[in-house]
Amino acid sequence: MNESLRERKKRRTRQHIRDVAMGLFVERGFDQVTIAEVADAADVSVNTVYNYFDAKEDLVLPPDQASPHRLADIVRERAPGQSAARAVLARLREETRRHDRAVGLGDGFARVLAMMRAAPTLTARLSDLGVQMTAELAAVLAEETGAAPGDPLPRLVASQIGWFHTLVYAEIGERVTAGDPPAAIAADVLTLLDAVEDLLGDHVLAYATREETACSE
Repeated sequence: MNESLRERKKRRTRQHIRDVAMGLFVERGFDQVTIAEVADAADVSVNTVYNYFDAKEDLVLPPDQASPHRLADIVRERAPGQSAARAVLARLREETRRHDRAVGLGDGFARVLAMMRAAPTLTARLSDLGVQMTAELAAVLAEETGAAPGDPLPRLVASQIGWFHTLVYAEIGERVTAGDPPAAIAADVLTLLDAVEDLLGDHVLAYATREETACSE
């Protein structure tokens, strides 16, 4: 369905407000900027800001981008013959190769990361986000595998996937902060993911493999 003019205007307004807010946050610090100042700089009302963003933290970590559903969605969308862990590994490799902003390899991310690390409410939200991602993934794995109540395997496998997902973000964050070029970071992260895959072994890598669909004749 084509986007209507009204929807397009709303999307542009939302992006404009967020772009202005991020510029202020990076320049002055997250805690030093008020919603009223964001509204004034974006030439909108405070109510308009809150119409698009429920909380100040959403301007930095919008729920549609910093989503607790990320890992579960990747696993739900995996191809036939692909396991849960391999689906997440494949997505991380794909995002790393194209220097995707989703993994922090976009331009200017070093300053954004420094701003986020200096704001306790943002670091707390990121920590909670990781916990939520793993918990939701465990629920999906339990449902898809038909695991019995109390079976620890879905939680254990989800924890392993959550671990290497967090590891990639931490590695990229440290390297970006150190000023390393994106191409070098990406190459090393791909090597890191190869090492992770070797470490996990077949038990985790084969868990929750989606059945192949039969070809129609």
